[in-house]
Amino acid sequence: MKYTTRQSAILLLSDGTIFHGKSIGISGTTFGEVCFNTGMTGYQEIFTDPSYFGQIMVTTNPHMGNYGVNDREVESSDIKIAGLVCKNFSFNYSREDAAGSLEDYFVKQNLICISDVDTRALVSYIRENGAMNAVICTDGTSVEDLKVSLANVPDMKGLELASKVSTKEPYFYGDENATYKVSALDLGIKTNILRNLAKRDCYIKVFPYNATYDDLSSFNPNGYFLSNGPGDPEPLSDAIEVAQEILKNNKPLFGICLGHQIIGLANGISTYKMFNGHRGINHPVKNIVTGKGEITSQNHGFAVNKEELEANNDLEITHLHLNDGTVAGMRVKNKNCFSVQYHPEASPGPHDSSYLFDQFVESLTV
Repeated sequence: MKYTTRQSAILLLSDGTIFHGKSIGISGTTFGEVCFNTGMTGYQEIFTDPSYFGQIMVTTNPHMGNYGVNDREVESSDIKIAGLVCKNFSFNYSREDAAGSLEDYFVKQNLICISDVDTRALVSYIRENGAMNAVICTDGTSVEDLKVSLANVPDMKGLELASKVSTKEPYFYGDENATYKVSALDLGIKTNILRNLAKRDCYIKVFPYNATYDDLSSFNPNGYFLSNGPGDPEPLSDAIEVAQEILKNNKPLFGICLGHQIIGLANGISTYKMFNGHRGINHPVKNIVTGKGEITSQNHGFAVNKEELEANNDLEITHLHLNDGTVAGMRVKNKNCFSVQYHPEASPGPHDSSYLFDQFVESLTV
């Protein structure tokens, strides 16, 4: 392999801190909130997860691209992250069923990437100073010009992003002759969620983020699902109203991640932006109901207020995050409704929490 000179590039944080690296693929600039993921595998699933829309991803795994890409390992139609920051980028890949290289994948989808960054120092800095907006620049734009542009990027707090990733028109997934029908509100739904429901004998109709309760009910479903997604949950007044209507009519309801937060808001529980959030596939959770532990996949920067939830007689905490004690799951008492802050559909894993889909399907028969 011949040596190739690559363009110098930078990551500029909103507080003025600069990290240096080298450009991968296309030239340009990209803006977003910088965050990090601790997963050691599954990078393609991460890059195509709609919940990451508007975020610049820092990977703690030092090697990116070593096993190429595969069309079966996507969670949506295209890349959703705003940009990538990594340590070592593999231009060559070694997997028999790979469809191509990660570099070509990025170029085709116009993703800006910077490698050769001291990601250990960067992640440590983010952990100490919190999530903040940033810009990746690979085209030589001056730092002063970048600072001006970066100052105009809106904060994630208060930012509605579900509309950017939701389907524009309803669509169906699964076998139309399945035993159960589920209406899913797409706030940024991952494909593997649909796969998990379909393989449990569900036929799903997926609706846009701003669909009404009447829209979802027109499918005459056995139950309702509120998906994951990006951004702040509080601006999603339509989705909150949908959740309230489902609960009012005492229909089966399951929420994941952003859907979990929407259910909290529908019950008068506030949400807040976390200092860093949880992103990775190794997060420990305790199931309060069974007493068992679960290793989970997580991706969220907002959470429901634990103190308010504990004071609410109509709600019950079912799962807790063991690292920081934040709420990882809850249920509505006397209602057929539960939700979790993590991803039981986890692809490529872990699969400790897949029982939650079985629990939802069982509730459809009540």
